[in-house]
Amino acid sequence: MLSAQQRTIIKATVPLLETGGETLTTHFYRLMLAEYPEVRPLFNQAHQASGDQPRALANGVLAYARHIDDLTPLGGLVGRIVNKHVGLQILPEHYPIVGTCLLRAIREVLGSDVATDEVIEAWGAAYQQLATLLIGAEEQCYATQENAAGGWRGARTFRVARKERESAEITSFYLVPADGGALLDFQPGQYIGLKLVVDGEEVRRNYSLSAPPNGREYRISVKRQGDGVVSNHLHDKIGEGDTLELFPPSGNFTLQASDKPLVLISGGVGITPTLAMLQAALGSSRAIHFIHCARNQAVHAFRDYVDAAAGKFPQLKRFYCYDEAGETAQRPDAVGLLTKEQLAQWLPQDRDVDVYFLGPKPFMRNVRRYLKELGVPEAQTRYEFFGPEAMA
Repeated sequence: MLSAQQRTIIKATVPLLETGGETLTTHFYRLMLAEYPEVRPLFNQAHQASGDQPRALANGVLAYARHIDDLTPLGGLVGRIVNKHVGLQILPEHYPIVGTCLLRAIREVLGSDVATDEVIEAWGAAYQQLATLLIGAEEQCYATQENAAGGWRGARTFRVARKERESAEITSFYLVPADGGALLDFQPGQYIGLKLVVDGEEVRRNYSLSAPPNGREYRISVKRQGDGVVSNHLHDKIGEGDTLELFPPSGNFTLQASDKPLVLISGGVGITPTLAMLQAALGSSRAIHFIHCARNQAVHAFRDYVDAAAGKFPQLKRFYCYDEAGETAQRPDAVGLLTKEQLAQWLPQDRDVDVYFLGPKPFMRNVRRYLKELGVPEAQTRYEFFGPEAMA
């Protein structure tokens, strides 16, 4: 339990985190990944190089320090972190490593004159409080997954039953349990964790499930990234009949039951979870507006499926926006970056809707701003940024 004095110290460090938090967390990751190789598989090295992961951790630490007296406002953030941790199988034994490196980074970056023994002791207590919270919530998830029908804990071997090319960049993998056992159900919008060895090193990634549950198989649809270690390995080295190690489905960006019109907005490979949501929602009578943005037709995955669904289900309206039209037989509905004016035309007239959106960060920022300016209540929007979540 944090003392009143320790809470005061934590809150006093907020200005330092606001100005130098990213420097601190960058140093933290450098220490941890250099000295504790056992945790390297838990982190995406591309996110380290880009600064995304240190930035995410800095923002998380800052939010925690700001709300140290009452953690209730952090409920959404904690939920996302817990789900990301469960998706990658972060375990209680990882937390002392993180704590040790975080306290050391605070001392080394801020200096002993600022990061006194008293400050380090306060942050040690604060970190332990947060670690206890997360460990408890994660164990509840692990136990629920293990005890559910078709569930399991840890890694389970799956076989690649089919591998299908969906666009110039995206390929789908259909995965069935190698043991022939039952399959854990999931909610449209969730992802699975994947563990594999590439060039002798273990790596882990989360991939959205791009089709709704059917009790037989999981489907992930993976975009080839230019320098992506895992995506290139999957595209080039993993074929039908090969096996992969999967962690149970996780994630809180999920389709919620509602009678309101449903709007699904995606950019690029962000289509993968919205596609699962679309397929699930087609079984209802609710109106659906499906909006997808891509660079061009060549990289637009699942267009034929969505077009066919729109012809079969009258409640579905679909709209496409390409950065560039090119010489294609299948024209988009708009060319160029998605604008507020274009989005206004494609949304239902009544703004009392449920909106789910995700994609690259610039795309997400614009969509979020447009929706607010167009009168869609923020409480009726759900979104998920691609990229890292802070590891506590």
